[in-house]
Amino acid sequence: MGGEQREDDGCTFGTADEDRALLARTRAAPVLAGPLPEFAPEDAPDAPGPLFARWLDRALADGVPEPQVMTLSTAGADGAPSARVLMLRGIDIADCACAFASDADSPKGHDLAANPRAALTWYWPAHGRQIRMTGPVDVLGAGAARRDYLGRSAAARTAGFTGRMSRPLSGPAEYERARQAAQALVEDEPGRVPEGHTLYRLRAQQAEFFQADPRRFHLRVRYTRTGDGWTRTLLWP
Repeated sequence: MGGEQREDDGCTFGTADEDRALLARTRAAPVLAGPLPEFAPEDAPDAPGPLFARWLDRALADGVPEPQVMTLSTAGADGAPSARVLMLRGIDIADCACAFASDADSPKGHDLAANPRAALTWYWPAHGRQIRMTGPVDVLGAGAARRDYLGRSAAARTAGFTGRMSRPLSGPAEYERARQAAQALVEDEPGRVPEGHTLYRLRAQQAEFFQADPRRFHLRVRYTRTGDGWTRTLLWP
């Protein structure tokens, strides 16, 4: 009857009444409180890359938390979808392409090997802005992957050598042993890169920009790649 206990305040969850109460609190939480930036779709550029750059630059200038963080969605050979949050590792504004990194032997690496298409999503609540890109994914060369990895902090490089991504972990002791071994390796061989470290590039075939409005008069624009250019379409939100 007690449900699952939450560690911070002793509350329990799991019964139907508790589920309804939690949903009510969730629905009452503030959303799109504003003020939000203005967006005039008729003034949007002819291609999505420059608009992505403008929005990202504004997010950085305004101190929006972690605007470089995005959700990568993939699907394997069985069609089962999977999503996870990771970092933007490269930008090609002219071609509307974005890079991200992973281990080729990770679940997302396996997905992309079987089905080299993906989606990227950014959501910045402080601006009420969402960006979606979908398209084919290719693998950049070993040199690009090496530059990406060696450009990271020592802590991040240590993490990359710690254990095997997404594999079962017996507990904190195993993790700490692997972390210490990885730290020693990075200190002894600062130029070493994990064998499976891979830099991927998604080249957008479609890109959508969503600007929220506190009055719920949201704006949504979709770009679709057509040969060497783009078509721009205003959508119902």
